[in-house]
Amino acid sequence: MIIEEKLKTLGLQLPPVADPAGLYVYTRRVGNLVYVSGQTPDINSVLQVTGVVGADLTIQQAQAAAELAALNVLAVLKKDLGDLDRIKQFVHLTGFVRCAPNFGEQPQVINGASALFKKLFGEAGVGTRIAVGTNELPEGSPVEITAIVEISD
Repeated sequence: MIIEEKLKTLGLQLPPVADPAGLYVYTRRVGNLVYVSGQTPDINSVLQVTGVVGADLTIQQAQAAAELAALNVLAVLKKDLGDLDRIKQFVHLTGFVRCAPNFGEQPQVINGASALFKKLFGEAGVGTRIAVGTNELPEGSPVEITAIVEISD
């Protein structure tokens, strides 16, 4: 429960995990890898942040949204694994940013998620990554995060 203690120290908690909003599962294990479906900045399936980064939202607001999406990644991993300490490392993170035309700071926005994973897991929280801009995301979300993690048995 080391990771959960670190969360408490940071003043953070895992959001509750609602049922998936579509025809998919939150996690899929393949060997010692767990693939996590896209997570947005919601609590109980209600988006806490909406808008277009670079128009309605600042980079800092979008980073906070990315951090909440990252907490949702951890919440579904906790539900699947039972213990976040089973995560050995983050292998890959994909971040989508709903952004205004000519906005090119997608990596800075997704740093909101990456920074949380690094605070919790150290260098094991930093994997490969892609940050992509898009014109729309589900329900007007400003960010969506997916992850692939390696776990121990």
